[in-house]
Amino acid sequence: MAVVGQPTYTGLPLEEIERRYRLVREAAARDGLDAVVVCGNEYTGFEGAVTYLSGFVIVHRYAYVLLPVDGDPAIVFPSEARYVGEHGTTWIDEQVFVDRPGDWLADRLRGKRVGVYGLDYVMTVRDYAALSGACMLVGWDVAFDVARMVKSELELESVRESVRINTEGFWVFLEAFAPGRSEREILAPCEEYFVSQGCGRWTMDMVLDGPNGSALPEFKIAGTRPIAATDCVLPSLEVAGPGGHWVEVSRAICPDRPSDDTLRMLDAYQEYHAAAVRALRAGETCRDAHRAVSAGFVDRGYHLGHVTGHSIGMTMIEFPKIGEADETVLQAGMVLSMHPHAISADGKACLYMQDTWLVTEDGGVPLAELPMRIFDGTEKRPAS
Repeated sequence: MAVVGQPTYTGLPLEEIERRYRLVREAAARDGLDAVVVCGNEYTGFEGAVTYLSGFVIVHRYAYVLLPVDGDPAIVFPSEARYVGEHGTTWIDEQVFVDRPGDWLADRLRGKRVGVYGLDYVMTVRDYAALSGACMLVGWDVAFDVARMVKSELELESVRESVRINTEGFWVFLEAFAPGRSEREILAPCEEYFVSQGCGRWTMDMVLDGPNGSALPEFKIAGTRPIAATDCVLPSLEVAGPGGHWVEVSRAICPDRPSDDTLRMLDAYQEYHAAAVRALRAGETCRDAHRAVSAGFVDRGYHLGHVTGHSIGMTMIEFPKIGEADETVLQAGMVLSMHPHAISADGKACLYMQDTWLVTEDGGVPLAELPMRIFDGTEKRPAS
């Protein structure tokens, strides 16, 4: 494998790079592929697969990593991106800048069977048009994610650092929280903290809020709406730390009394949290885990407006998903984001809280030390 020294961005040892390539190549060979093309762009959460296989962080535009089953990798950029991003941070030796990356890839891959990560959402139309006439393209999102779903110890160190940053970010949000302040005034110190810790623009932070002790179910960008003492506020905090691993950790805040519906949802959340310790165990299926953690919501007549959970890594949402349709078997070392989006029968109230879990042989381990409760804004962070 051709690499350039050691990458300056992630500091990954050669053993970790080789591990990643080996896992992807083994899965590709099993599926009868000649090569894998991984797509990434600057859309938040869609850039991580390129970083995973190259060390390069997309600042603008897009990029592809070509990983043959046999042979050296290449990373391909559109010409207009030559001076956008720190290209010296990639460990891949062959760095290509061309007007149309699809034409270059088509010449390299002509007549081959190619698995593409990002075929449905990420690959540009012009590159798809060039490639589809030259080789057989196979949508390969699920297989790629399954190949990387078990994290190495080095990756878990990055995950834990992201969890530390995200958890502290929640406390910063809580300290800024006060009735009369606007959504964006409360979120701004939180975003400032994330940037100071090396997240850069790897943050996707939103809010859900509403009156009378209940939050409305729609996610939105923080705006100028002032928070009332009777509001229920659900900050959705999603960040990746300097190592590039995404996590999600957050809790609800309600200064006054939560509504009866919200309190019933909280009961279901506490049941979910206890069930996840048992259900997120190596050997269980994603479907069984979903049924176990969602039972308290379903039994109370609530809808689940978002996936119960999903694998999470250098791409924000990875497969498998913790849901009814996924029978993937959980393995020790997987990292899962769990966030049941409980919505009332009339669609006017919800509760949404986030946790990042580690799957082990003995059960699920929540990586953040936040109690499963609704905060009122007066709490102080525990002494370290």
